[in-house]
Amino acid sequence: MKKIFFGTLFFLLILPSGYSQENLTLSDAILTGLENNYQIRIMQKNIEIAENNNTWGNAGMLPKLDLSLSNVNRYDDQPSQINLDDRSKLNTTRLTPGASLGWNLFNGFAVAISKKNFETLQELSEGNAALVVENNIQGIVLAYYKILLEKEKLDVLNQLMSLSKDRYDYLLTKKEIGNAVTFDVLQAQNAFLSDSSLVLMQMMNLRSAEMNLNLLMAVDSDKKYTLTDELNVPVNQYELGDLITKMKQDNKALQMQYINQRLYQNATGLSKSALYPNLRLSAGTDKSYSRYKYEGASATNSNSFDYYANFSLSFNLFNGGQTRTAIQNAKIQEEIAGIEISELEHTMQNLLITIHEFYNVRRQLFLVSEENLKSSKLNMEIASEKFRAGTINSFNYRDVQVQYLNAAFSRLEAIYDLVDTNTELLRITGGIIGAYK
Repeated sequence: MKKIFFGTLFFLLILPSGYSQENLTLSDAILTGLENNYQIRIMQKNIEIAENNNTWGNAGMLPKLDLSLSNVNRYDDQPSQINLDDRSKLNTTRLTPGASLGWNLFNGFAVAISKKNFETLQELSEGNAALVVENNIQGIVLAYYKILLEKEKLDVLNQLMSLSKDRYDYLLTKKEIGNAVTFDVLQAQNAFLSDSSLVLMQMMNLRSAEMNLNLLMAVDSDKKYTLTDELNVPVNQYELGDLITKMKQDNKALQMQYINQRLYQNATGLSKSALYPNLRLSAGTDKSYSRYKYEGASATNSNSFDYYANFSLSFNLFNGGQTRTAIQNAKIQEEIAGIEISELEHTMQNLLITIHEFYNVRRQLFLVSEENLKSSKLNMEIASEKFRAGTINSFNYRDVQVQYLNAAFSRLEAIYDLVDTNTELLRITGGIIGAYK
């Protein structure tokens, strides 16, 4: 059973190196994710729609021109008005081409406001796309570093398993010459088997992290990459005042709220346009060609031509207060939007302060974990020498190994937590796209 276990473990450990893997930097991962992300592609289509709508013609500034062509072919068989016994049979053919033009010359500035509204809606679509891009970048960054974290953990566990294997082999050799008891050998074997199991579980964690990154990049889940970036500690120093200023200027959620407020302002302007008169031009022309032929008589041809240009001015004097009510409601919606902006600014500022404090605390925790790892590593080296010298038993040596494992894992987790908090600071201040572009 032991041979089967060790053979399986060896096979799993060497399996990833048996395949050709593509190098992948963090920048390449982000670029691939942005190109393939389904939601980003949908948002790009929404932006195209908003751009198509953002025209003066769609806002109602340009005239409407229609061309028409009508044709009448008619046959009448009816009693004669002079003698009812006689029948009048008439063939009529008529062709009438025409053109008409309608143009709102003035409608209370509604055209300009509508154009501004389309521009604002385009900004809103672009802002929505930027939010999706930010979230996608943050997800890919964390997924990329998660793989590096799990790989570093796997390296630590492999190191620990190697030490456990050396210890197990050492005690086996001592038992063969009569200097170790079976109990100590079994303890070393159990420790080695336990470390081997942890390695296998960590390989599963690593594979899960790789599949998560592939999902975010929208590539095949079984595709393998060799990550070329390293799990580096963020070294940024942030001033809270600068972060708050950047957040108010560049945070996408706040910018979206500002855009929404402009939409409400435009709605108020459109409501006010009903207070002004409406001036409209209607113009057109048509020409008619007709042919009449009674049975037994010669055909008669005729044609006519006319054109017109008319102006109409309308002004609503009273509609039961509906216009005033609509204006008042639009102004109230503006005020609500302003309150929501203040609330969001307050909430985002509190969140930013919390994240900034987390960042500083986690920097301190990382420094502590660094010192703890150095101490644990030195302690394990000393314990290894003492164990071989016989001054400590296998239980004490195992305790020191576990302490080293916990210290190494704590340091790696501290680095990843710093990366996590750093990317969150970049996102909330609107700088994550520029940082990883």
